[in-house]
Amino acid sequence: MTVPRLVDSFGRKHEYLRISVTDRCNLRCVYCMPEEGMEFEPSDKILTYDEIADVVRVVAGMGISKIRLTGGEPLVRKELEKLVDMIAHIPGIEDIALTTNGIFLGPRAAKLKEAGLTRVNISLDSLRPDRFKMITRGGNVQKVLDSIDTCLKVGLTPIKLNVLLMKGINDDEIADFISLTKDRDIHVRFIEYMPIGHSDEQWKKLYLPLSTVKEVCTQQEWDYESVGNVKGNGPAQNYRLKGAVGSFGLIHPVSEHFCQSCNRLRLTADGYIKPCLAWTEQFQVRNVIGDDEALRHMFLEAIGTKPEHHEMYKFLQGGQETSHTPTHRRMSQIGG
Repeated sequence: MTVPRLVDSFGRKHEYLRISVTDRCNLRCVYCMPEEGMEFEPSDKILTYDEIADVVRVVAGMGISKIRLTGGEPLVRKELEKLVDMIAHIPGIEDIALTTNGIFLGPRAAKLKEAGLTRVNISLDSLRPDRFKMITRGGNVQKVLDSIDTCLKVGLTPIKLNVLLMKGINDDEIADFISLTKDRDIHVRFIEYMPIGHSDEQWKKLYLPLSTVKEVCTQQEWDYESVGNVKGNGPAQNYRLKGAVGSFGLIHPVSEHFCQSCNRLRLTADGYIKPCLAWTEQFQVRNVIGDDEALRHMFLEAIGTKPEHHEMYKFLQGGQETSHTPTHRRMSQIGG
């Protein structure tokens, strides 16, 4: 039997599945969730490791070769190493990455690599203890920095640091972040602020064009050059200081959306396929896990609804909301 491939109606070949393993997190970042009052899914609504592995086995036969484990914070899920090992033994899977806030990563980095984890992305919006504590509502930045050192030692490289750039909050640390790339295999990616879970006014207040990063390099009199893709880099535009080991990149999810090259699907912690992060369409797969043909059909149905591009930027600039444009409430429910 010929197994169909995951190609959408615009000819985009999908090879990448992001899997949220939990909606819970040990931090309460100011741009991500409220300080209190969050309602999380009960544990029996969250996909088990066996269910997740079964989904991966089926979609690996449809062309998925890259997996990213996300959350919430994926390392609040017990024994995540078991899931990594299960996925690593599925034929066709070539790359398993983890997106984490890094707080719990250090003590588990070696076991995760041994289980088959390929690399890590660490969300880190400030290097300053007081500021990091403010942004995360209580986090300890030293634990994250220690985790970075441990990952370098055990070979979980390249390490990517995801920095959400926010005007008036952390834009004075751009040079400090880029300096991390000078002598270590660290790749800093500055991410454009997205209006997830906030009002238009909040977005406009904190939004900063990523051209600011290049302006800082000029102010520092740093020579830099464009470089090719870093392993698993996705949509970033990459640059390297002359002579540096690592690199820095710019990711524009709103102003210069990269929809034309999107190759990703998302599986939520409670079992929904989301063809597009910034779109409301989703499909519940839990009831068909165990029926390979039905599961393949649902993924094909989902990818058939994927839009050519999201309308987030147009909407925020005063365009008309469509039936598929995510409201801020809906977007705040999207994990990972």
